[in-house]
Amino acid sequence: MLNIGCHLSSSKGFLAMGKTALSIGANTFQFFTRNPRGGKAKAVNPEDAAALVRLCQENNFAKLLAHAPYTMNPCAADEGLRDFARNVMEGDLAMLEYVPGNLYNFHPGSHVKQGVEVGVEKISAMLNEVLHKDLHTTVLLETMAGKGSEVGRTFEELRAILDKVRLNEKMGVCLDTCHIFDGGYDIVNDLDGVLEKFDRIIGLERLQAIHLNDSLNVLGSHKDRHACIGAGNIGLEAMTRIINHPALRSLPFYLETPNELPGYANEIALLREKYIE
Repeated sequence: MLNIGCHLSSSKGFLAMGKTALSIGANTFQFFTRNPRGGKAKAVNPEDAAALVRLCQENNFAKLLAHAPYTMNPCAADEGLRDFARNVMEGDLAMLEYVPGNLYNFHPGSHVKQGVEVGVEKISAMLNEVLHKDLHTTVLLETMAGKGSEVGRTFEELRAILDKVRLNEKMGVCLDTCHIFDGGYDIVNDLDGVLEKFDRIIGLERLQAIHLNDSLNVLGSHKDRHACIGAGNIGLEAMTRIINHPALRSLPFYLETPNELPGYANEIALLREKYIE
């Protein structure tokens, strides 16, 4: 079965997201843990969270993906911004204990002229402060497109972070198709080669989730502009190869395309047609 969903609003609560996912043919979904441009999270309703857990079990949902806010920068030069990032992640991971066994994704951040090595040190230091052995959520580093001073633009940079995290078993990677294409990895003409490189540098066992997005920009542009499936420079044919690739087909796929719910429903239906059972 193709495990696929999209990004949903968390404003109406956990159970509402699960019901919305079902209504558009999804069997998983992604959501922001709080306002993507802000810092304060809503209090969790334990009964609402438990109801979502039951709905997911009853409908054989794949793992859900919680996304950290964009304002988090764990490798910022400013100590106050790093404290904010740590507090956000601590709060988010505590909240996710109400829906255990799922995934938490974050952008590694921007080193802001400090250099990649300093960025890697600060990101891993935050993770070593926040992760604990009783955590029931897997934390994912997202592959980045390489805008400005982003850390995580190469597989090597992600591996450098992972190598410095003590509770390594709590970590994984989310691969964003738009980001790695814009970052220079040719998933259109050399998907096998890109995955072989990922396996050699990071290990495919670390790959836990995929953001399935087309790209408005060309290979290696380092710009990060998402497009609807088949409407960008990656294209539907390449997307079909991705969802059916032996190394990827069992993973959960999350659409972050520029859509409202009807558009997401159409993309989910299209990709289900292209998936080889």
